[in-house]
Formats: sequence, structure tokens, C-alpha cells
Amino acid sequence: MKKIFLVLFSSILALVLAGCGEKEQEQKTEVKTAKKVLKVGMELAYPPFEMSEKDGTPSGVSVDFAKALAKHLDREIVIENIAWDGLIPSLKTGKIDLVISSMTITEERKKTIDFSIPYAQSSLAILANKHSYIKSIKDLNVEGKKVAVKKGSTGHIYAKDNLQNAEILVFDKEAACVLEVVQGKADGFIYDQLTIYKNYAKNMDTTVPLLESFQENYEYWGVALKKNSPLKAEVDEFIKQAKDDGTFDTFADKYLTDAKNTFDELNIPFFF
Repeated sequence: MKKIFLVLFSSILALVLAGCGEKEQEQKTEVKTAKKVLKVGMELAYPPFEMSEKDGTPSGVSVDFAKALAKHLDREIVIENIAWDGLIPSLKTGKIDLVISSMTITEERKKTIDFSIPYAQSSLAILANKHSYIKSIKDLNVEGKKVAVKKGSTGHIYAKDNLQNAEILVFDKEAACVLEVVQGKADGFIYDQLTIYKNYAKNMDTTVPLLESFQENYEYWGVALKKNSPLKAEVDEFIKQAKDDGTFDTFADKYLTDAKNTFDELNIPFFF
């Protein structure tokens, strides 16, 4: 009887230990998986770069870029849809690892966060109401003129610094700025060239695009990272590789064909 009991006890103990071993292995696997998650923040409100499909699935140039980067880093990607004003705070607090959201590299932002090397270039442009008869940025810097800008954007910064004679109308969303121009409540909307072109294409009856750059220097977009992030070197490496192997060209062909053709016709340098 004692022998039988010892055999049973040994068998039960073996099962318990095996179960513990499996549980421990699962926990190690979970930890390992968690370490490989790459949390990327972006505001899904800027098509064709950052947007959502009808079912809520993130899509666009930046989403494809983020997925390709995650694959390069051998990490599982999680896209966090965050309002523009919350992106940098979320990065600082560690809620996200990176920001890939058509963010311009500026000296002011570099005081608190780091950026990758540039992956795209852009310049500000104007979406003008057709009946405002705006021909250049000088025509907006006139008393009585109203300029719509998105809060915190480089267009907002430019308007504050250079259009002292105009009334600056500040909105949280790009769509609100465009609507002001379409309805004739604002004479112009200042934003990047591609966005201006895109919104003109949707509102040809009421707007005019002024795509020629009025800035001395181009603006550059970069991946935003927390200060001294160990990911920066790997992100920079991926961007260099993606430029060399045509990855960015595939993004343009997929999402930006018409815009690229228009930019080429106007002899305006394209994003990538």
C-alpha cells in the first residue's frame, strides 16, 4: 500500500511540477512578447498619411511606415490614436515609444524630445477661398484678412510670427480650417503643400491652391522619440535603408500618385 501511495504521490508531484514549469515558461514567453511591442502614436486624422478605415483600422503612409519599421526591429506593433496635442506628452511619459504622425522637426520641439533623421520634406502652402483673390502670402498679411490655422502646427507658428496684420483663427482640427475657407469665413488656410493640394481636390469649386513655397527653407518630418531613446540609431538605420531600397517610393505609389504627378508638373520637390 505504501509503495502504491509513493507511486501516486510521485506521479502527482511530477504533474504539479510540470504544470509549474509550463506556467513559468508561459510567463517568460509573455514577458518576452511584451518587450517586443512597439507602441507608435499618431493622430489618425490626416489622410493619406494617418487615417482610419470605415471599420476603424488604422491606414495610410505613416501606418505602413510604422509597420515596416516594426518588422525591421522584430517587434509587434501597436498603433495608438492620440490627439495631436497629446502626442508629445504621451511620448515623454512613456505611454508610447515613438511618434510617426507627419511631425515637423523644429528647434523648439528638440528641446524636450529627440528626432530621427528626416524621412520627408515639405513646405507650407495656402488654400485660399476662390473669392478672396489671394495670390501670395503677402496678400494674407493685410488688415481685414482672416487666416485659419491648426493649433500647434507649423502653419500656426508661421502665422503668429509673420502675419501680424491678419486675424488668426485657430482650430483644433484640419477639417475645421478647410471648412472656414470653403464657406468664405476665412481667406486662407496655411498648412503643408500636400494637405493643401488634397483639400483643393475635394473643393475645386470654392478654393484655389497656392502650392509654391513662401518659406526660405523646407520643413522636414522625422520620427519623434523620447530623449536619449536607445531606438534612435535603429530608426535612423531603417530610414536610410528605406530610402535606398525604394520602400518610401512604394508608399508614394500606393497613396500619393495624383499628388506626385501634380508636383512634378509644377516642378515642386516631392515629399520623399
